[in-house]
Amino acid sequence: MIPLNIADVGQPQIIKKIGGSPEIKKHLEDLGFNIGGEVSIITTIGGNLIIKVKDSRVAVSSEMARRIMV
Repeated sequence: MIPLNIADVGQPQIIKKIGGSPEIKKHLEDLGFNIGGEVSIITTIGGNLIIKVKDSRVAVSSEMARRIMV
């Protein structure tokens, strides 16, 4: 398992674990990040990541992306 922020750009990844406080986990789940779900990094901009999750594009900070293990 590796944090999402160091995964390869454009490669589909499966979420294996979401860390952090219950509030952070709930926030990420509300954005569509669920264990077993597929995500891929579209690009990185100034330390933030644009991530494809389900049929949407979501921007998250690298700090948030470190809590998502793939």
